[in-house]
Amino acid sequence: MASSEKVRALVFALFFIVLIAFAALYRPVNALSRPTDQAIMPLGKPLQIKAPLGLPPVPIPADNPPTADTVALGRRLYYDPVLSSDNTVSCASCHGPQMGFTDTHPVSLGVGGKQGARHSPTVINSAYNTLQFWDGRAPSLEEQAKGPIANPVEMASTHVDVVKRLQADPKYVALFKQAWGTEQITIDLVVKSIASFERTVLCGNSSFDRFYYGHDKKALSASAQRGLKLFMDPKKGNCEVCHTIGKDYALFTDNKFHNLGIGADVNGKMVDLGRYEQTKNEADWGAFKTPSLRNIASRAPYMHDGTFPTLKDALGHYIGGGNMNPHLDKEIHALDSLGFDERDDLLAFMESLTVSMPEELGPPPDMAKNLEGKK
Repeated sequence: MASSEKVRALVFALFFIVLIAFAALYRPVNALSRPTDQAIMPLGKPLQIKAPLGLPPVPIPADNPPTADTVALGRRLYYDPVLSSDNTVSCASCHGPQMGFTDTHPVSLGVGGKQGARHSPTVINSAYNTLQFWDGRAPSLEEQAKGPIANPVEMASTHVDVVKRLQADPKYVALFKQAWGTEQITIDLVVKSIASFERTVLCGNSSFDRFYYGHDKKALSASAQRGLKLFMDPKKGNCEVCHTIGKDYALFTDNKFHNLGIGADVNGKMVDLGRYEQTKNEADWGAFKTPSLRNIASRAPYMHDGTFPTLKDALGHYIGGGNMNPHLDKEIHALDSLGFDERDDLLAFMESLTVSMPEELGPPPDMAKNLEGKK
């Protein structure tokens, strides 16, 4: 019996050894050395991003709380053309602070001057977007940041190549170690850092905000005050139906998608189908996301295809009732009852949403000199 029990014990021992070996063999390689990217949290105390007057608290994802170091790293990455295949295009190339965090081209230009299909949307207040891009194809700022890197007409690189270039730079290795506690750079940590910086690109505390939410009756000109009333009047301007103004804050977007007839040819056929390409829902045919109007006066040209060179031109589109097509949004109707003085008042109100953006949202000082030298 003793011998039999020894044999049984030996069999069980061998069984467990084989089981452990099998589990180790099929365990993911990076799980042997470190946690998954999703499990990596930034080091340091979470940064409290203070929303300016007129904006709600900034939504923060649970798996990417910003810290001073991740925001600083994201800022550097945002302005660094190393993310592109030939070291010529950065995030700021199409979303520059001097251009309202968009650019001045009707459609964005990528590596080698390749033309994109749409105008660069602004990064301003993108932290509040429920979906990113004109067609809403990205659910978060993190996912949005991955797109242009690998897009052949934008940065024309690959996620693998970007990580290799960053990993070969001792300065970036040290910065990722400081911010994330790991020297192993991954694309997820790259875009998490960029997204954390972008969540600090906030625009509020404008003349409108001080008037409407700060109750400073002298903050807004008489013309802009008249324009605000027209903006909110459903029978006159009817602008607020999409560019919303709330009781406590104003995002100036409903975060929805609408067909304005922009991009329709002479027969009413949409050249760019917008949101429909993502949902295949007939209601989304030719619909694009409502952009915020924050700093709108400094963000020319306008619309998803940059079709209008001035804000006055864009307003004229609405006054004319948009371009007719079978899917035109039901809220679009001619505003030709607006007199010329009223149109000027509407423009004055929209211009009142403009503020100067903080200098710390620009490139880091050491990068600013290098970038200036390349121009």
